[in-house]
Amino acid sequence: MAEKQAAPENPGGKPNAAAEAARKRQRQELELQRERILDERTSSPHRRAALEAALTEIETRLASIP
Repeated sequence: MAEKQAAPENPGGKPNAAAEAARKRQRQELELQRERILDERTSSPHRRAALEAALTEIETRLASIP
């Protein structure tokens, strides 16, 4: 019977480097998407509504990243 290896302990409660790097990349990705949406100009009310919805989603996701 194979033994399960326990996850390595994280002394001091600090996030590990890989998790921190992943959060940083995700935040940068969302910030770039946000900038792209804010820079986009449109006269179409349907497109503008879609952009506003996307912006709201991105800002919600940004707020949820620790």
